[in-house]
Amino acid sequence: MVRHKFHLTAFTGLLAAACLYLGACTGNGSRTGCPPEQVAQDTTLSAGFELDSIHLPPGFRISVYALIPDARSLCVSPSGTVFVGTRGDKVYAITDENHDGKADKIYRLASGLDAPNGVAFRNGSLYIATISTIFRLDSIESRLEHPPSPVVVYDRYPTDRHHGYKFIAFGPDGDLYVPVGAPCNICEPGPPYASLTRIRPDGTGFEIFATGIRNTVGFDWNPIDGQLWFTDNGRDNLGDDIPSDELNNAPRPGMNFGYPYCHQGDIPDPEFGKGKDCRDFTPPVKKLGAHVASLGMRFYRGSGFPPEFRNALFIAEHGSWNRTVPVGYRVVVARQDDSGHLADPVPFATGWLRDGDHVSGRPVDVQPLPDGSLLISDDYRGAIYRVTYSK
Repeated sequence: MVRHKFHLTAFTGLLAAACLYLGACTGNGSRTGCPPEQVAQDTTLSAGFELDSIHLPPGFRISVYALIPDARSLCVSPSGTVFVGTRGDKVYAITDENHDGKADKIYRLASGLDAPNGVAFRNGSLYIATISTIFRLDSIESRLEHPPSPVVVYDRYPTDRHHGYKFIAFGPDGDLYVPVGAPCNICEPGPPYASLTRIRPDGTGFEIFATGIRNTVGFDWNPIDGQLWFTDNGRDNLGDDIPSDELNNAPRPGMNFGYPYCHQGDIPDPEFGKGKDCRDFTPPVKKLGAHVASLGMRFYRGSGFPPEFRNALFIAEHGSWNRTVPVGYRVVVARQDDSGHLADPVPFATGWLRDGDHVSGRPVDVQPLPDGSLLISDDYRGAIYRVTYSK
């Protein structure tokens, strides 16, 4: 087993600096807002992040957009406010008031929450997903400096922390989609585990949309046909090279994607796959690689990138934790033509893993902005990067 060299010297100083402006206002320590704090200029923020080692296609550039400790899932309002969930206990909002592509102010919207990983915006309200509960902050963009108390929308999800982080998003049907990961590496836990669920915005109408999903932490709807696509993390302890993470397509409810009986569409599980046929389950559209930890994914709907990236699918690979030779730690892209044919994913942003075991970042989520740029969250460095293109 290779021990990763995480090189924390530069990171520790940057995190300390981040705490100076993010930790200055604590309120009563639970679910309180903070006044906005000025963010350092882009050149200052990017110093020490080894961004000169990040490789992108020609014409693309990466910079640090904001420092957010434990930054995880992202969402953006139509007006461009960026909301950030974390693996800690806080949720943030970021504004770019002068529209120069740099974060101007950071607001702490809530604290004291249980791993508020997921964020989704709808009709002026921010929805927040913790391990077991969905909260809502109403009229949030007009109340960033003094956020309201969170309203409980739904509080009956399991409390298991194993695969308990929840990515959430609203579908074209207006429902909120919420995953429930398997509470284990491999087991047969029964419903609602290993599924993707959905509820109405008011918390009613709970139903299981799809099953056989070990742990999805990223999904989106294809702009070409409106169908749901999602990543799924493969099981551990079958070796370095199997099974692969999956990219799946769920055009209708009721589909079963195989977990725990069948992995990557064609590998029966040594224990739970006995007597099962992989052909009885929906196989992945793409195999993404074993242990790469495919998390956040978004279809690119903007116009800031070259035309060949229109409707392309970007996927953040958080990186392996138990593979002999580490893999992942990058963002990949699968281009899509006008007919909906999706090409195999290829590297888009690499360099957070160098020399076999030097880790300088771990991408979690990707989020296009209204100006056509792309944000990438990194919970290892506590940062959000911004990728732009110019000829």
